[in-house]
Amino acid sequence: MFDIGFSEMVLIGLIALMVLGPERLPKAARMVGAFLRKARLSWDNLRSEVEREIDADRFRKAVKDVPNPQELVEEHLNKPLREGSAELEQSIKRTEP
Repeated sequence: MFDIGFSEMVLIGLIALMVLGPERLPKAARMVGAFLRKARLSWDNLRSEVEREIDADRFRKAVKDVPNPQELVEEHLNKPLREGSAELEQSIKRTEP
């Protein structure tokens, strides 16, 4: 996450030991650890929420691109009926005097 090496961590620890003292340093370290844990969890939740939104948008776009199955079935069934009725009308017109 941050580009902090071992030597920088030791330096920060020594400064914290001098400033806080040995009595308060463990409590401060636990507080920093808890804060970092909460920050990491918040970041992970935010990232997963954004990924879910992106996936939902992709799904919506994919659903829009798929034709409506009801329209496909109606077209498939109505096409022969229209052709048959057109042929029937033509044959009726031919037989009329």
